[in-house]
Amino acid sequence: MTDQTKGLLLTFFGVMCIVPEALFVRVIDAPMLTLAFWKVTLVGLAIGTGLLLAQGTAPFRALRRAGWASAIYVGGVACAGVGFVLAVRLTSVANVVFILASLPVFAAIYSKVFLGEPISRRMFFTIAAVLAGLAVIAFGSGETENASRAGDLLALSISAIFAGALTAARHARAVSMVPAVALAYLLAGAVLLPVAQPLQMPAAELPQMLLYAVFMAASAGLIALGPRYISSAEVGLLVLLESVLAPLLVWAVLGEDPGIYGLIGGGIVVGALFLSNLIALSRRRRVVPPLPHH
Repeated sequence: MTDQTKGLLLTFFGVMCIVPEALFVRVIDAPMLTLAFWKVTLVGLAIGTGLLLAQGTAPFRALRRAGWASAIYVGGVACAGVGFVLAVRLTSVANVVFILASLPVFAAIYSKVFLGEPISRRMFFTIAAVLAGLAVIAFGSGETENASRAGDLLALSISAIFAGALTAARHARAVSMVPAVALAYLLAGAVLLPVAQPLQMPAAELPQMLLYAVFMAASAGLIALGPRYISSAEVGLLVLLESVLAPLLVWAVLGEDPGIYGLIGGGIVVGALFLSNLIALSRRRRVVPPLPHH
């Protein structure tokens, strides 16, 4: 198996593990803060324990080399881990995943401001199209059942915050941020503990809660490994699968209609990002020099 095939498979299965997350959030019958607490605590424990058993404390100690970048990453991941649960409870699943797809736009802006990387003409047009799509989603939130502008705004905030975390991780790319995910989730669990009322999780919901945690922990591990072998454009194309499949899954299982504005706005966002990543991928392949003949 080539490195590229390995990277594509790892990332694909990692993304597939994320797809049911919104459905889990919808079907597990528990208060949203209780659900958020158990999600971040169980996933943080699973990832942290797995790392300690496999590699000891070395990955955690390595985070100190990243300094402020690891601190920003921990804070961003903690906010995103909790925020996703709250956003899905406050607005439609389609709106949440389509708005979160805007993350590369924020990442491009942060990379320009903080890392001095130029915004290409391709990315400039992508940003304009994504903003247009988000405007359509926001316009339709008052018309669509289960959608709300408060939930949409929370989803947009998560996108902006998590993009900041990823920009910090890129600044410290020599250090693996997988242990930071464990620390972030455990920190989020500790912050939520006084207000989450963890014992309000009904016993009947525990099997689904554990399955939810398994999917999220598997996703975190696979998506951390996959991008080591493939380009960011390839990762971007695969991650867009969640934006398409998650609302379709919730629609099929629970009958939650994304609404015409959500579908049009989401189509603009996902289409613009798909085209942008496809162009980036084709350009990358054109500049790869041919192998010498022997």
